[in-house]
Amino acid sequence: MSTVSHAALASSLERLGTETAFEVLARAKALEAQGHEMIHLQIGEPDFDTPAHVVEAAAKALRDGQTHYCPAPGIPALREAGADYLSRTRGIPIDPARVLVTPGAKPFLFFGILATCDPGDEVIYPNPGFPIYESVIRWAGATPVPLKLSEENGFAFRAEDVEALLTPRTKLVILNSPANPTGGVVPREVNERLAKVLANHNCWILSDEVYSEMVYGGTHDSITTHEGLIDRSILLEGFSKTFAMTGWRMGYASVPAPLVEPLTRLFINCHSCTAPAYQLAGVAALTGPWGEVETMLREFAVRRELVVDGLNALPGVSCVKPAGAFYAFPNITGTGLSSRELQDRLLEDAGVAMLAGTAFGKFGEGYMRVSYANSQENISRALAKMGELLESIA
Repeated sequence: MSTVSHAALASSLERLGTETAFEVLARAKALEAQGHEMIHLQIGEPDFDTPAHVVEAAAKALRDGQTHYCPAPGIPALREAGADYLSRTRGIPIDPARVLVTPGAKPFLFFGILATCDPGDEVIYPNPGFPIYESVIRWAGATPVPLKLSEENGFAFRAEDVEALLTPRTKLVILNSPANPTGGVVPREVNERLAKVLANHNCWILSDEVYSEMVYGGTHDSITTHEGLIDRSILLEGFSKTFAMTGWRMGYASVPAPLVEPLTRLFINCHSCTAPAYQLAGVAALTGPWGEVETMLREFAVRRELVVDGLNALPGVSCVKPAGAFYAFPNITGTGLSSRELQDRLLEDAGVAMLAGTAFGKFGEGYMRVSYANSQENISRALAKMGELLESIA
């Protein structure tokens, strides 16, 4: 038997975080394997099928032999379709030459930070926010600067909040609207004021807008449409949420001209290209009928009312109505439990999987993330189980 010890792992791994949703999913699946019933309200995944015409487009592409390498930035047809969609929905001209395609939206977070930030640079990011933001900032050696999203502001922020965080070392500002995990939406008037602030500061912007089609009672507004900021912004979109294509791993973005070649070089070093058959499915999604998407969005609107009303009826819980995405972010401070304690009690004692707000940053303490990407029946059952648990510990 060998007595040689294993070589040490890279110290940089200590700076790389994870996404708690997948950890809780694994725990929930383990409990299910032991015979426990589990209602899943923790994962950010639409419980709808990918539209049929999108699936057929991929199947046809595979049958037609679209199974080989393709251009690293993306096939022309999808870059053009993405540029057309972004131009039409954001109201600004987008050049297809600036649209890049990746397997999922996350590569733009990872490579966008690597391409723009050096060790010691500061990156402003939303907190509570998607945990991969802070993870990659730290891994790249940059300094994460949290922008607090407060319940009082509808889980958005004020332009002056961002301005107060800007320093000469600020290299990148990450914004997310509609937001994960809070469902907050940045109003147009805030974007207009913030754009004037950012126009006078020499930094890059990454605007994560993958939930752009999920806005309730209003229209989506992008920071990139103001003050010419599109010329130094990564405007990030994807297929996972809008088209229920999480497993397809498809993302795209309009990027500043100076970043097209560096990002493409990073793609080549990492994944070479995105599967061409899936890209052709993306073309079908963007250009084909949206009937199934509209049906899904109407159902999410109904579930939003159900989950918010149900949460507000629970002891020790209050919940503002989310303006976008498919998440509620209830305040649970009245229960007397921390976010992590309630997450674990719900999982182990009630058979309900939700996420602690602290999975999304330090300012998430006192909150839970509830994904209503599940049926109305399961949402109602989960709320009833949560009520029984809270009453038992009151």
